Amino acid sequence: MKKAYVFPGQGAQFEGMGKDLYESNPLARDLFEQANGILGWRITDVMFSGSKEDLTQTKVTQPAVFLESIVRAKVAGNDFQPDAVAGHSLGEFTALAAAGALTFADALQLVSQRAFAMQKACELTESTMAAVLGMEDAQVEEICASITGEVVVPANYNSPGQLVISGSKKGIDLAVAKLQEAGAKRVVVLAVGGAFHSPLMQPAQDELARAINATNFQRPSCPVYQNVHARPVSDPAEIQKNLIAQLTAPVRWTQTVENMLADGIAQFIEVGGSGGVLRGLIRKINRDAATEAL
Repeated sequence: MKKAYVFPGQGAQFEGMGKDLYESNPLARDLFEQANGILGWRITDVMFSGSKEDLTQTKVTQPAVFLESIVRAKVAGNDFQPDAVAGHSLGEFTALAAAGALTFADALQLVSQRAFAMQKACELTESTMAAVLGMEDAQVEEICASITGEVVVPANYNSPGQLVISGSKKGIDLAVAKLQEAGAKRVVVLAVGGAFHSPLMQPAQDELARAINATNFQRPSCPVYQNVHARPVSDPAEIQKNLIAQLTAPVRWTQTVENMLADGIAQFIEVGGSGGVLRGLIRKINRDAATEAL
């Protein structure tokens, strides 16, 4: 039976994350301490003892989610035998590290740089995101395209009937009104720092591209289904190119899961995170898909 391991993105943080691993497993403790050294400050103090608000700090959230997931994958040892991997947005970096395309240290450094670059881009333009529920993707795409003079684009194709849009604050407000008028079941403006996976992230993409291009990528141990086109990739140069494009392109999670199923993946194992978000999305994409947590 072919297995895919999947890794959550930003939003999967929770109080006390990783503490059980640190206290019970010597390898986990070593990896967490390595991370403290790489970052130059003790992220473990915030992960293990910080409040919900502490965990949403820019410098904390993305590396914390990455660490909790990658350490779970590493301590699984020989039991971690994926036929494919994928990650949702930030989780793609974890997937690449888990499959050996990136070293632990390089992946953590890139994730930290990504967080700061995205925060700087968010500060340049007032922007946000909104979840659109109960509407066909094509109709959401059409409404986004109808708004002129503002940035509004599809950002996360999470599951059928759940598409997150991203753009300028004014553009999202206009889109919300049009979507509600057109019959969307719900449209929820999200509490996020900015317009992730939109053209407004171009400054962050430019900054991160330099870091990614300066990083050594290896051929992964299994195919990595990448967000930008939802297809499996093993070539290091193509992985780098797609990882750069990811910041301004939509996350095609629905298409990723559909392609994995078509390619014979029979079991999806979610690694880390607070509440099985990816498992829930996978079951919405295909109710017969077998899912579990690592």
